[in-house]
Amino acid sequence: MKLEGKAIKNLDFTILAVVIMISIFGIIMISSATSNLANSDAYIQTQLSSMILGLIVITLILFFDYKTFGNFYLLIYAFSILLLITVLIIGVGGDDWGANRWLYIGGFGFQPSDFAKIGIIISLAKFISEHHETINELKTLGKILIIAGIPMGLVYMQPDLGTTLVFPVFTFGMLFVAGLKYKYILITFIVALASAPFAWNFLNDYQQRRIMVFINPTLDPMGDAYQITQSIYAVGSGMLTGKGFNEGIQSQLGFLPEKHTDFIFSVIAEELGFVGVSILLLMYIVLLVKGIIVAKQSKDLFGSILAVGIISMLAFHIFANIMMTIGLMPVTGKPLPFVSYGGTFMLSNMIAIGLLLNISMRKKRVNY
Repeated sequence: MKLEGKAIKNLDFTILAVVIMISIFGIIMISSATSNLANSDAYIQTQLSSMILGLIVITLILFFDYKTFGNFYLLIYAFSILLLITVLIIGVGGDDWGANRWLYIGGFGFQPSDFAKIGIIISLAKFISEHHETINELKTLGKILIIAGIPMGLVYMQPDLGTTLVFPVFTFGMLFVAGLKYKYILITFIVALASAPFAWNFLNDYQQRRIMVFINPTLDPMGDAYQITQSIYAVGSGMLTGKGFNEGIQSQLGFLPEKHTDFIFSVIAEELGFVGVSILLLMYIVLLVKGIIVAKQSKDLFGSILAVGIISMLAFHIFANIMMTIGLMPVTGKPLPFVSYGGTFMLSNMIAIGLLLNISMRKKRVNY
């Protein structure tokens, strides 16, 4: 399928440019975070390759009208569920991380939940757009909760609480755009708070410990609270301009665990300080604001809901990761979009950006 000039003209190049800048920024910081690790060059090469592959995938996505993906939402949903079931059966990772989140095919490893959540967003956006006139009827809401609840439950069973929490965020974000009444949002919030004590019993031991040390880090400062304690030290010591690139004490001397993945923000804060963090946050703000504009300018409701779902997902990941690293949320193990090391996470986020750019490019009807 050929892309015409008038379609490309509508493309939001600001979003694309910001994503590339954030990704390059991430690669630079990964090079610092892994400089004292064995095969440090491999981390950089993998992340760079993932970024390039992601940009290629974005280009391919642009050749198809985003509505095409919506037309196949049942197939996309079924495939997403199949991936999540498969990882529960033959997934690996439990011995190292306490959760079976990885599938390996021909030596290539990936986390199905990263791709599945994109598929669920597409499926929900299509279903909600087709039933928006009855969005406040219990029958419709029940179906939507089932569509979102099944994959959410499967992800929780891995167990992966961090990814589980993103499902209600983008689901209610999309429902809100479709016209869900405030009373339902309020009722859900009240029910969630009331059920919190009961939900405690369904958490795994390590999840309960993370919450306990979040409330009181002194309970286990050298154990479960070690990560967050070292992260807070790193963030606080960066001050205005940081200790300098590749000069962080917590990161370079090995005190900060997972410094190139979940806690990359701590490395940025320690080495580049408030200035470096502000630059990164500014780029994220531009990305999210432009995404909201894309949602508002979409030519149809499906595009608007899909864009909001994508932006809600990205916003949650950004918020949760930063709050986690500065000690304002329990450790959830969620990486920072386009910055944290991880090929699967990078590629899935690039797919999300490809869909967002697709919507922006077709905000006006284009004849092919």
